[in-house]
Amino acid sequence: MDCFRDRKIIITGGIGFIGANLAERLVQLGAQVTLVDSLIPEYGGNLWNIEPIKDRVRINISDVRDEHAMKYLIQGQDFLFNLAGQTSHVDSMNNPYTDLEINARSQLSILEACRRHNPGIKIVFASTRQMYGAPQYLPVDERHPLSPVDVNGINKMAGEWYHLVYNNVYGIRSSVLRLTNTYGPRMRVKDARQTFLGIWIRLLLEGKALQVFGDGKQVRDFSYVDDVVEAMLLCAASEDANGEIFNLGADDPINLKDTAELLIRVTGGGEYRIVPFPPDRKAIDIGDYYADYRKIRSKLGWKPTVPLEQGLARTMAYYREHAGHYWEAENGA
Repeated sequence: MDCFRDRKIIITGGIGFIGANLAERLVQLGAQVTLVDSLIPEYGGNLWNIEPIKDRVRINISDVRDEHAMKYLIQGQDFLFNLAGQTSHVDSMNNPYTDLEINARSQLSILEACRRHNPGIKIVFASTRQMYGAPQYLPVDERHPLSPVDVNGINKMAGEWYHLVYNNVYGIRSSVLRLTNTYGPRMRVKDARQTFLGIWIRLLLEGKALQVFGDGKQVRDFSYVDDVVEAMLLCAASEDANGEIFNLGADDPINLKDTAELLIRVTGGGEYRIVPFPPDRKAIDIGDYYADYRKIRSKLGWKPTVPLEQGLARTMAYYREHAGHYWEAENGA
């Protein structure tokens, strides 16, 4: 990974969960890192995320919807890790125009800024498995039909295809990673906007019962954040990744009931309850999902290295130490 040493790198959503973990790794690799984040409370940015590297990165509080700011910020950069986005599936249904602005229109304006002001930049775009919808077969590979079940999936699909079109037509080197249930230190845990694992962690640490929706038999795969960061670095470093879409996945898919039991075990205690799906979540649930990641393994040599139990133990240890920076006590938020 010596290709990042002394290179200029910009990360949108850089003070959020994945962005901050990526930034820390890039700083360790000797890169000159600029973090762009709106710090809008609903979207996961948290200055504590970058506490270990705050004096070794450049921070710009901007919104990717600000075309003029992005036009300025991308100039002179060697790599763009484009991670900023609205991630809540429920929010996308309640506020579809906001999701459209952030996940689709802003992506187009970023690419236009690159085309006009920095056509030599290399881009890695963080997309989502949500655009597959309810799987027709398992594991899901990149050839699976796209059938989003919510507004977020539609807009993320548009965002990733803008990147591919600009790669293919204008030579703006771009690759796409479809992420699935990323978890780990620095994830949003104050609510369920980013992932249900986050709120489960908070509830366990507060001594409260987890809620598992439906019958708990829905199967999922989970990606530990360090593995996701590695995949992003491999995509950025490889010319073979240009114009490609890659699934990330895991070797140990698991149903939600067993996930809850595993998390309780690594925590050292707790309980869960099986409860009916809330109507707004039931309407966009996709059933079982786990990915086939053979394409990125064969093309770039990536594979997950952190088993779920180990990753959950690391994550719980982080929040035991730093909980106060991620949610307030009962009388607060």
